[in-house]
Amino acid sequence: MDRRTRPRGGRPAENDSLYELLNALNGIVYIVLEAVWWIIIVQAVLSWLIAFNVINTSNEYVRNGLYALDRMTEPLYRPVRKVLPDLGALDLSPMVVLLAVIILQGPVRENLFGALMRATI
Repeated sequence: MDRRTRPRGGRPAENDSLYELLNALNGIVYIVLEAVWWIIIVQAVLSWLIAFNVINTSNEYVRNGLYALDRMTEPLYRPVRKVLPDLGALDLSPMVVLLAVIILQGPVRENLFGALMRATI
């Protein structure tokens, strides 16, 4: 392909659709990881509020919210709990999953924002 017919970024035009698809997929993965991060944070804060009796679980809305959060996070925590030793009342699985999310977000963020920067140059 001639230099004059290439787009400004230097990529051949026939790869643009694949590039855009992968960039969109990367953005979706980043959004999902960010949502998982916030769900775990909200669940941790709610568990502390319940432990200090600030929020009562006899309230139907609180109970339904906790049930929904437990249903979303339990599949993530279960494999971690199988590996970690039992520490009694201390559950380290949310911290391990948060650490994994942060580690996974690094390359995804670099690819996503790096692609956006290359597209604007």
